[in-house]
Amino acid sequence: MTNLLIIIPAFNEEASLPYVFEELKDYPEWDLLIVDDASTDNTLKLCLEYKISTLPLRIQLGAWAATQTGIRYAAKHHYECVITMDGDGQHHPKDIPKLLETARLNPKADVIIGECIARGSQMRHIAWKYFRMLTGLKVKDITSGFRLYKPEAIQLLARKEATMLEYQDVGILLMFREAGLTIKETRVSTSERLHGKSHLFSTWLKVTYYMIVTTILAISKHNLGIKKQ
Repeated sequence: MTNLLIIIPAFNEEASLPYVFEELKDYPEWDLLIVDDASTDNTLKLCLEYKISTLPLRIQLGAWAATQTGIRYAAKHHYECVITMDGDGQHHPKDIPKLLETARLNPKADVIIGECIARGSQMRHIAWKYFRMLTGLKVKDITSGFRLYKPEAIQLLARKEATMLEYQDVGILLMFREAGLTIKETRVSTSERLHGKSHLFSTWLKVTYYMIVTTILAISKHNLGIKKQ
């Protein structure tokens, strides 16, 4: 699958992105797009130095909205496959072929999630267990941002209904389920962040906010009324 776009949302990742770029040099056949989420460090300058295609946002939108910006770019330019991954060094480009192979072996799957259930803090695992119980979702690694999207998933995520979501996990997974899309998971390896802390699970206050917002979403938007077309 050569018509592939790798999308990396980045907010103040100047210290980690060189590592990611070096790993991606082994795969020149894939296109790469960085969505710079109004970084205040030298993230944008770094991307220009490495001659990486970059969409600079003028205001900070958050990780999901930045990712959706990239997905809309992919839809507009008719990419048949999108892979999203983090820019903090936790996801390894060497695992992209595993996502592609899982997609090849499961032609009816619309979404492939790179899962690593051994990662993360106790707070993260509590959140996973709670939301699986609340929603009935069978996905093991609910918050993984390392995902492969095929055309129907790309078109769905480019729609305005997905814009209303604040996070890329539970709400999107519910959208996929209600649209009748098929999700598969495949085991990948992850590392600790090279620099800084998780933007989502760094403090109990952020975790509490995430839990409240996502709980309200799971209850009120359990059925978004989106049917597979």
